[in-house]
Amino acid sequence: MRWEAAAVAFWPLAVLAAFLFAAFALGGVAALPDAVLPWIAGLSVLALVAAAVRGGLRYRSVDLLAARERVDRTLPGRPLAALADRAAIGGEGALWQAHLVQMQARAAAARAVAPDAGLTRRDPFALRLAALVALVMALVFGGAGQMGQGVSAIAATFARPPETATGSPGGPGWEGWAEPPAYTRRPTIYLNALPEGEVLELPKGSIVSFRVYGEGSRVVQDIGAAESDDPRAPSFRAEETGAIEVAGRRFDVTVLPDEPPVIRAGAAPVRRADGRMVQEFEAGDDHGVASGRAVIALDLAAVDRRHGLAIDPEPREAVELALPLPRTGDRRELRGQLVEDLARHPWANLPVTVSLRAVDGIEQVGESEPLRTVLPGRRFFDPLAAALIEMRRDLLWSRENAGRSAEILRAVTWQPGGFMEDDLYRELRGAVSTLESGPLSAEARDRLAEALWEAAVLLEDGGLSDALERMRQAQQRLSEAIRNGANPDEIQRLMDELKEATDAYTQMLAEQGRQDPSERFTRNQQGQQITGDQIQQMMDEIQRLMNEGRMAEAQQLLEQFNRMMENLQVRQGEGEGGEGGLGGQSMNRLAETLREQQRLSDEAFRDLQRRFGDGQDGQGGSDDLAQRQRELREELGQQRGLLPGRGSERGDEAGRRLDEAGRAMEDAEDALRRGDLGGALQRQADAIQSMREGMRALGDLLGQDGQRRQAEGQQPGEQDGQDQQGQRGDAPRGGRDGMPYDGRPILDPLGREQAGNGNVIGGGDPLAEGADPARRARDLLDEIRRRSAERDRSADERGYLDRLLERF
Repeated sequence: MRWEAAAVAFWPLAVLAAFLFAAFALGGVAALPDAVLPWIAGLSVLALVAAAVRGGLRYRSVDLLAARERVDRTLPGRPLAALADRAAIGGEGALWQAHLVQMQARAAAARAVAPDAGLTRRDPFALRLAALVALVMALVFGGAGQMGQGVSAIAATFARPPETATGSPGGPGWEGWAEPPAYTRRPTIYLNALPEGEVLELPKGSIVSFRVYGEGSRVVQDIGAAESDDPRAPSFRAEETGAIEVAGRRFDVTVLPDEPPVIRAGAAPVRRADGRMVQEFEAGDDHGVASGRAVIALDLAAVDRRHGLAIDPEPREAVELALPLPRTGDRRELRGQLVEDLARHPWANLPVTVSLRAVDGIEQVGESEPLRTVLPGRRFFDPLAAALIEMRRDLLWSRENAGRSAEILRAVTWQPGGFMEDDLYRELRGAVSTLESGPLSAEARDRLAEALWEAAVLLEDGGLSDALERMRQAQQRLSEAIRNGANPDEIQRLMDELKEATDAYTQMLAEQGRQDPSERFTRNQQGQQITGDQIQQMMDEIQRLMNEGRMAEAQQLLEQFNRMMENLQVRQGEGEGGEGGLGGQSMNRLAETLREQQRLSDEAFRDLQRRFGDGQDGQGGSDDLAQRQRELREELGQQRGLLPGRGSERGDEAGRRLDEAGRAMEDAEDALRRGDLGGALQRQADAIQSMREGMRALGDLLGQDGQRRQAEGQQPGEQDGQDQQGQRGDAPRGGRDGMPYDGRPILDPLGREQAGNGNVIGGGDPLAEGADPARRARDLLDEIRRRSAERDRSADERGYLDRLLERF
């Protein structure tokens, strides 16, 4: 009720104050003509005084009795007033007591009354909303400089001219501003507010402007070229250190040079499983990197000049690729990856030099040392496909290779029966005719190169792409049928089609896997492996869920099956256990995902530290971190679909823990997109904890499987190439690599296996192993984070703690 009384009395005053503040902050006052400015200022002051007086006269204080009356009016029968009544006649007998009990019951139902000042009725033109919008715009886009200009303009109109001696001119007034370049994100400096003798430090390129009031004063400077020749409003650009003098005031100016950006490449570019090139880079600038590019040029001196490369190549411009930079946030220190598909480029698999360039806000360029490497591209293992790709490379190298390529094509298409499809044969014979028809134009060469590429892919994949597409279509039709509630017969028919398409696809993958088992280029980026029995088990589970009418669960499992099949490498005759089986692969991939999640959490924590160090509140978008969190969540979802031990106690426990980790990752991704780094760190910690518990359950499952194998006379992890004791290479006697006689892995202080690549988090019984090393490591990391966030510690100590976080 007090708020209602204040709002009713003083809302006109608040509206006027908001409009006046917006006028000052947005520069509207300084833009008014000097002739009308005093009148507007006077009217504004009178309006404020009138609104304040009106509010004081209309304000009515509120006491407890009025509040009780307000609540009582909302209740039936006015029970609060009734409880305060006394019987005038008849005494307070049983009937009166019953009346009081009834009133007490009604009074017990009292609730807080929502305030209502009735501003919609009192302000039919919604002036309060317009004032609120103006206030928000002023806070977002306004500044202290514009307010200072407005105040100075009003003061100048009301100020009396100073008394001067007879015959002596009066001293003029002036104002000055120094505006740094926009890319530096520094505020404008109001020169009148600077203390006497303070050195003015400006970034190079800053615009210094003055406004001179009166006659006889001029600005003298030696820091840069003039931007405006108006003697009453001179401006110039700060280019070098010097001084400015105006009306007896001297400003010593130090121009801060803008250092060029620095950029450096990481390791040599690598080729992903899908043929894309991945190049890591780091860049930095004192004010932020504006843009970056990667320039890839042919390293002609390193090319093996034989066969089709013996002649001089046709001129070809260097490849320029834009480096991915964050759209928002701090660009002073960057770290990222350039991912690009250059498999079809003429220089694929040839020596090149990779140079990285970074550009800052004033077009200064920083360039890295050229990195000599081989441009990653797709490799072809089929002999005929490799020959076609080599001819394609020779034609793109120089059109003078047309005759040589035609001869080779005639040779490879001689008597094609039995090893080449008719359509492919006709296409290649047409290419021979094109090459021998005369001078080859650039357009014809490009069309021929594209045809050779498609033919090579067809030969290399052996129809694999078609089989994959048929399987995808079958999956899509079945998914649509489940969502649309098709009848059981229709769903069963589509399920049979999916089984047939999946069998054909996996069989083709297996046949290609036998062609080159050591170096076969696969579609799998993470090394995901699974047996045909596991595929059949997953399809049987989908069939069982549909038969039981659990369509939502069947749909979810089908989506996991789809993702798994697109990243599949089949290995026949391989069991679940051991390093090469599904269990070992699942453990390795989960360990890698766990490490990536920990790195992401550490980066988010360092980002939070930097924001607090810069005086921010820890809020702000983190799109790059959110995108990486989403990729980790999707990767964990794929691993969840491949988890062994479905139906067992430990297998189901591992699955539940990974589901919890996935939900925590999703919450962390949402928090990162909102800029809530504190909330994201908490959910990331939950995801790490759930993944560790899931891996511990998976480790127990694999340990039980190893004990079963040992009871059957087979050592844990025994596969082809191992001896009867299950030892591999130089493994210590008594167990597998890094395994003691009791079967438990030897762990380091962070809970990782000391042998092998160290990427498996150990499991087992904490009571049997003593203190839990993983929990101890988490406690240590939490303590390091806490200490590094304390700003009163020395810079050396905080630097040491940051290095610890980067290491672990």
